[in-house]
Amino acid sequence: MIARTVIRRGLRLLALALAIVVALVGLLAAALRLQFTGAPAAWAKSTGNDALWLGHAWVDGRRTERDVEQLAVRLRATGVKDVYVHSGPFEWDGRLDPAKYPNAGNFVKWMRKHLPAIRISAWLGQSVKNGLDLDDPRSRANVLSGVAAIMRQGYDGIHYNFEPIGDGDTEFLDLLERTRQHTKLLSTSSPQIEPYPGLRLTARAVLSHDKYWSQGYFKQVVDRVDQVAIMTYDSFTWSQSLYGGYVVRQAGLALDLVPETKALYIGAPAYHDHGLPWGDAAESVAMAAEGARLALSDHGRRERFGLALYVDFAATEEDWREYTTRWLNWIPAVGALI
Repeated sequence: MIARTVIRRGLRLLALALAIVVALVGLLAAALRLQFTGAPAAWAKSTGNDALWLGHAWVDGRRTERDVEQLAVRLRATGVKDVYVHSGPFEWDGRLDPAKYPNAGNFVKWMRKHLPAIRISAWLGQSVKNGLDLDDPRSRANVLSGVAAIMRQGYDGIHYNFEPIGDGDTEFLDLLERTRQHTKLLSTSSPQIEPYPGLRLTARAVLSHDKYWSQGYFKQVVDRVDQVAIMTYDSFTWSQSLYGGYVVRQAGLALDLVPETKALYIGAPAYHDHGLPWGDAAESVAMAAEGARLALSDHGRRERFGLALYVDFAATEEDWREYTTRWLNWIPAVGALI
């Protein structure tokens, strides 16, 4: 009898806990859906300050000048001003093997010839979860040595992408500060900003690492770079309207935290292997563009604000069409906000 009573109480507590979780998820979904309402301003679109992540083939010898010529045809018709070309990754001890970017010098030369107005940054990073230890001073010193060496290939800047960097990581801030001695143009990818209070700790408990940065830490990182690109994809939202609302929220928070003197990029998912059954259908370049437009309309005009497309080798013609029609040369889509 006592055992049955204990079991019944346990089941009631479990049901209550599940009901609370469902209610909180419902409230979060309602809040995001509410964000994705209204009509963006006609002026809220690309100002010619967009970015593109490029894959490793451009610097490892697989791509030729002819490929750069074809890339130039594509990019001249866009607002892309910055490209981040994957030139690493670092080894576990922070070293950067020059054998990973044997064609970097040629790539930079060809880009200067065919796309002279575009800035070229070396996209460098590594997994820092059971991988590269940025807490180790020797590892950070190795990273900086690699940065100094690769900058001699003619790059305009350095673009970091270490994942996952925890909220409040002071060693990463130190690395950003010390990277300044090697480059005048410094940018970084960033995790998403905590969208609502309490979600950072909740996500950390589930994932065992920080999915979100607090607003305070995000601002500390922004203070040390010239550009920040928020990876506003892999959001775990399950519909287009929720993803659009999520982008509105992320872009809105960032617009308040990033000074107008710095470039703010909103990551747009031009790839199709999210790893979740609903991810590919929910997240798209079109919805990222609509979300960015709504946030910009609410915030006001901003010159150094754009989309960053991830990534060239996975982008389809449909992704490029969505970028062109929904962000670059905005054409309203019937039912776009439904």
